[in-house]
Amino acid sequence: MALLDGRKALVTGSSRGIGADIARELAAHGAAVAVAARSDEASPDPRLPGTIRTVSEEINNAGGTAVPVVLDVRDPDSIARAVEQTASELGGLDILVNNAAVLVPGTLETSQARHIDLIWQLDLRGPILLAKAALPYMKENGGDIINISSGAADMPGPGPYDDPRAGGQFYGMVKAGLERITQGWAMELQSEQIACNVLTLRYLIKTPGHWYALTTPEQPQTEFEDAEWMARATVWIASQPPSYTGNIVDDRDMRDTLAAL
Repeated sequence: MALLDGRKALVTGSSRGIGADIARELAAHGAAVAVAARSDEASPDPRLPGTIRTVSEEINNAGGTAVPVVLDVRDPDSIARAVEQTASELGGLDILVNNAAVLVPGTLETSQARHIDLIWQLDLRGPILLAKAALPYMKENGGDIINISSGAADMPGPGPYDDPRAGGQFYGMVKAGLERITQGWAMELQSEQIACNVLTLRYLIKTPGHWYALTTPEQPQTEFEDAEWMARATVWIASQPPSYTGNIVDDRDMRDTLAAL
């Protein structure tokens, strides 16, 4: 029997990069997976390979179960439709992985209002609305909400600073908010047997999203790295009992544990 047999998962931002690797790993351990993202059709940009359909097809061809689900995390109506479709096609929903995110570099002086709105809506409001939409299904038999965070959420502490860095404060702000609200949900939902945890990334993975921000279509970089440890850590978290809740998990500290998966 596979570790996650009978579980039903929705992974946001899973047409490529970290989300796609998480979807593949969940499916490899028995979960039926909704591969959810905006990427329903192939992009002509070589820096953005993969769609929800190609990832779903890959999982199904490998013997797993996956369905493509179109999802715009900035759109509340799209969120409601995606969760309903997932529950309908998979027969429920008990694992939600909020992976989709964006970082728009900018300082207090240079950031534009539309960039701040984009980061807030995609990186924090979207996960909140997705968890809210998934909650009725999880209350039936329990479940897991796993929010993907970043070392950018770590507080830098008081200055002066030897290595002052500017350009990612708004991203760090919303990731810190995501970690805080996850622990709030953990307290709120523990009686429902719904575990809420954070998996945080504190090292660089050269994903399509990374190279998209740093290169151009004319001179693309397509030597991508996988997110194997993030994917394994997600499976590990989802396989823990409901009492494992409110944790901020650093995957660098889990190598020995994950090696057994």
